[in-house]
Amino acid sequence: MAEKTLEEKLMRFKPFCYIVEGLQKIVLPGFEGMTAYDLTKTYFTGILEGALSSRASSIAYSFFMALFPALLFLLNLIPYVPIDDFNLKFMAFIYELIPSQSQGFFQPIISDIAQNERAGLLSFAGILALFLMANGVNAIFSGFEGSFNVHINRSFFRQYAIALSVSIILALLLVTTITVLVYFEYVLNSLRDRDFMSDDTDIVLLSVGSYIFFTIMIYVTVATLYYFGTKEGKHSRFFSPGALMTTLLFMLTTYLFGVYIDNFSNYNELYGSIGALLIMLLYIWINSNLILLGFELNAVLRKLRKSHQPLNK
Repeated sequence: MAEKTLEEKLMRFKPFCYIVEGLQKIVLPGFEGMTAYDLTKTYFTGILEGALSSRASSIAYSFFMALFPALLFLLNLIPYVPIDDFNLKFMAFIYELIPSQSQGFFQPIISDIAQNERAGLLSFAGILALFLMANGVNAIFSGFEGSFNVHINRSFFRQYAIALSVSIILALLLVTTITVLVYFEYVLNSLRDRDFMSDDTDIVLLSVGSYIFFTIMIYVTVATLYYFGTKEGKHSRFFSPGALMTTLLFMLTTYLFGVYIDNFSNYNELYGSIGALLIMLLYIWINSNLILLGFELNAVLRKLRKSHQPLNK
């Protein structure tokens, strides 16, 4: 007797049967009769069959390797930016991205680089950072192509060339994000100084505006990765459901991860200063999983849309 599939085993439980029946009654618009059950089944099959966790680990390692050279390159540029207190704004932005228990480890390194001009190191760090950043983006693209629902792959050199181009785009997005946030704060402070708003209103608008803009830039960044990530990516819309899901999950898990690290974890007590590195690596690994989950959703939607196209004829 053939071994039962996971679905057959789960169908023995009545609550699961009720869920399946409910999903089968939900017809998705624009998919010619496809149900929510078809989408859910294909999505979770891709996750289980596609070794998602292993692919996320590969991405996390490559990005961890790119983290320090990229920070070195960006922080060496700070003394040459003609904006008052730009280094403080930049460091505050970086600290917001780093888990709280890792900030103490990175703060001396960031402060040392930001306060010293090293022109020779700048040129070397620029080439190394770009190379390692491209490796990180290329690892993401390779993770995409390892999906159970992706069947068309690029050549190595074409993929690396695209990864290099996307790396430059991501760097420009980062610079744009920081510049806009600094300018936004400057405008609000000017309005406050001219008595157009109170201090409390200034603080609220700055917090809300920065949060909204940062969320939008995360969405654009993820959408860029998905759009250029595979040969089939351009067959989907740039602003895709997967990018939206990943952005929302990123904001949620970042908050929950911060709560966990601040209140429940004891990495620093167990491992000392190296605990900061472990926390950072765990944070990158979690977000790598989120990137793959969102991509998997887009891949499934493309696959199911293609499979239902003949019904439209």
